Amino acid sequence: QVQLVESGGGLVQAGGSLRLSCAASGRRTFSNYAMGWFRQAPGKERDFVASISWNGGRTDYADSVKGRFTISRDNAKNTVYLQMNSLKPEDTAVYYCATDAGYTTLIAGGPRYWGQGTQVTVSS
Repeated sequence: QVQLVESGGGLVQAGGSLRLSCAASGRRTFSNYAMGWFRQAPGKERDFVASISWNGGRTDYADSVKGRFTISRDNAKNTVYLQMNSLKPEDTAVYYCATDAGYTTLIAGGPRYWGQGTQVTVSS
């Protein structure tokens, strides 16, 4: 079993920055797993935001966040990060951390483990 706990969400003005963190714990070896971030805005489906492979060698981003968001991980701390810059009101959503042993499974939206989410609100 894996537990994921997100932090770092909050209220920020448009153009500002936030850094989300996701701490993993449990029996599984964090460093063997792909990690990702998804988000769900009110009344919308949960969408893929960014992902990172087990060793950080591959990253992928949704087109809407490319050039503004950066995903990274620290396997020694069992933590994945999402640095969000140049935030826009349309980035407002609950952000979820997720993990799976399979990278393609994760980016397809079907990871096995999910966090509880952290709210990000961007005011105009």
